[in-house]
Amino acid sequence: MNIPNFHKQKGINIDIGVRCPLECSACMRQKYRKKGIPIPGKDMTIEQFDKISDFFVGTYISFCGTWSDPIFNPDFIKMLILCKEKNIAVEVSNAASHKPKEWFIEAFNANLDARWVFGIDGLPEQSHLYRKNQDGVKLYDIMLTAKSMGIPTVWQYIVFPYNRNNINKAAELAEKNGIKLLLINSNR
Repeated sequence: MNIPNFHKQKGINIDIGVRCPLECSACMRQKYRKKGIPIPGKDMTIEQFDKISDFFVGTYISFCGTWSDPIFNPDFIKMLILCKEKNIAVEVSNAASHKPKEWFIEAFNANLDARWVFGIDGLPEQSHLYRKNQDGVKLYDIMLTAKSMGIPTVWQYIVFPYNRNNINKAAELAEKNGIKLLLINSNR
């Protein structure tokens, strides 16, 4: 499948759940928690996703959560398979490292054409400074596994004061492993 430019064609971003174990300080989840407001919504079911996905056949779906990390939807692997069957390009944004490596391998195999964007902000051993509760070293290893399986892979690196001096090292690691490095400047 030809991986499209996700920002220049028709498609949709879907937040398919409500769970994420990370506690990133600028995340909307943290703002709700501080106010004692429950996180709204619930998991999208495979039946709901099947109906919505019919409108995006031949285009793309991006799984990038505002409230959640997509890997925590119990039907996520089924959704990846459904997209493959319907010829829908997929982008998965993932920052949580709380699933076993074997689960990720199963997800990668469910749709080998899906592009995975791994949110590792800084070198793997320092990413947890912003993405609280993330095991950046484990997620980096999972990202390398995805790349070794031929999965289109992107390392999303939000630049903060704590990691800005490691951009060159990250760029070297990304180039060495054939991974695209996406730098995002933060004003935080």
